[in-house]
Amino acid sequence: MSTLTPGGGTPVAGTQMGPSLGLRDGQVVQEIGYDDDVDFDLRDAIEEAIGDELVDEDWNDVTDAALIWWREGDGDLTDTIVDALAVLEDGGVVWVLTPKSGRRGYIEASEVAEAASIAGLHTANCVSVGKDWAGTRLTARGRSKK
Repeated sequence: MSTLTPGGGTPVAGTQMGPSLGLRDGQVVQEIGYDDDVDFDLRDAIEEAIGDELVDEDWNDVTDAALIWWREGDGDLTDTIVDALAVLEDGGVVWVLTPKSGRRGYIEASEVAEAASIAGLHTANCVSVGKDWAGTRLTARGRSKK
């Protein structure tokens, strides 16, 4: 079983993936916001880890994870997260990938956190996933204790 981790498996040239994205062989990963500026080395590493191609935003079946490439001017991030959640398996993970500070299309981490909160999620961690991209993992909110 292959897992996408920074020192595990085959190294990916030109990509500094940071900590594990938690993706493994056999998972279905939906990619949203693909454009010509995405990190192709990261995409290749993810496809190698899951053993298949990423599915696109028109996918209507269940997914194990969502990978959202997001830039300033891309529209409403909350709506996009909600759309991804519509086909996400319980316990699935959402990663929002944004350009790093100083790169074209950069957005503040607070914008990702606000969109996640409105969608009923919260940001769990942010990691470097490539030379130009950072990834923010979104998770379900825990239940409050009474």
